[in-house]
Amino acid sequence: MTGLRGRRVLVTGAQGTFGRHLCAALHTAGAEVVGLDKHPDPTARTPVLGCDLTDPAAVPPAVRAAVERLGGLDLLVNNAGVGGPAPAELPPDEAVRTQLEVNLLAAWRTTAAALPDLVAGRGRVIFVASRMAVLPLPLAAAYGVSKRALVAYADALRLEVGTHVGVSVVYPSMVASPIHDSTARAGLSLSGVSRLEPVQGVVAAILRAATARRAPRDVATTRRGRLEMALARHAPALADRLVRRTVAARIAAGDLDDASLAAGMVRRHRDPDR
Repeated sequence: MTGLRGRRVLVTGAQGTFGRHLCAALHTAGAEVVGLDKHPDPTARTPVLGCDLTDPAAVPPAVRAAVERLGGLDLLVNNAGVGGPAPAELPPDEAVRTQLEVNLLAAWRTTAAALPDLVAGRGRVIFVASRMAVLPLPLAAAYGVSKRALVAYADALRLEVGTHVGVSVVYPSMVASPIHDSTARAGLSLSGVSRLEPVQGVVAAILRAATARRAPRDVATTRRGRLEMALARHAPALADRLVRRTVAARIAAGDLDDASLAAGMVRRHRDPDR
C-alpha cells in the first residue's frame, strides 16, 4: 500500500478529535472512507454508521455494513478510545471497565469482524495506542493498562496474520481533546507531565503507517515521542525515576491538593513514614 487513492478505509471513533481529522485527511488523499461511532452521521461527506463498539452483537453487522458500502476493505484504523482517572491503588470501577471495553475489547471485536476482508485484500490494520502504553503515568492506571493491552493484542495479531495483513501501532502523546475532560474535572490535569502535540501530527503518523511500503511495527508521532518510547523500553528504571520526580514536584507545588483521587499519593509523599 503505497498510496491512498481508491483505498477502502474503515475508521472507528470517527466522530472524535482524531477521527474527524483523520477521515478528512483520508478523503482529501482520495480514499473511500466509512466511519463507525456511537454518534452516526450517514449523510456526511464521510458517512459514519452508528455502532456501540462495546456491544459484541452490534459490531459484526456494523462492520459488514461498512464493508459492503465500501465494496471491500483495504485499511482498518482502530481509533476509538476513552480516558479518565483511575488510581491503581483503588479497586476497579465502572470507568475502568469502560476504558478496557473501548480501548481494548472494541478494537479486538472490530478487527476480528474485519479480518476476513483484510486478509482477502492483503490490507492493513492500524491501532491508535498511546505513549502511556510504554511510559505509564500514575493515577491513570486504566488508560495505561488498556493501551498496553492493546499493543499486546496487536503483537499477537501480527504473529498470526502478518503474512497477509500489515499490523501497525501508532503512539500519540497528549492532544487537546475531550478525552481529558474527566481527568481535568478530577483535578488531575496532565499539565506539566505531558507535552501537548498537534492533532495534525497524529494524523500524519497514521497516514505514514498506512502508506509505507511495508507496514511499520511501531510509529511515534513526534521526535520526543520516539525518545520517550526508547527510554521506557531500554531504561525503564530511569524512566520511572523521571516520572516520579516530575510527580513529586507537582505534589510539592500543591498541584494535586484538591484532587481526592490523589489523596493517598499526596499523603505518602508528604509523610513517608506514615
